[in-house]
Amino acid sequence: MAAEVRRVDVGFQGGHSLSLRMTEAEYGKLRKAASGDGWHDVKTQDSEVAVDLSQVVYVRLATEEHKVGF
Repeated sequence: MAAEVRRVDVGFQGGHSLSLRMTEAEYGKLRKAASGDGWHDVKTQDSEVAVDLSQVVYVRLATEEHKVGF
């Protein structure tokens, strides 16, 4: 069974953000690394992203199920 993929938004100094889709395990690794400095590689659903942790101001995990329509 495949791991559930969730949307995670990473906010950076200056107001930019990056929306990624990753497993709960990868989200946990990112949260743990977020207290440090330097670069952290994040494995997403379709790529790998290097994030400069010194520029991150927030990490947001989407908790609601995505809905289409009204």
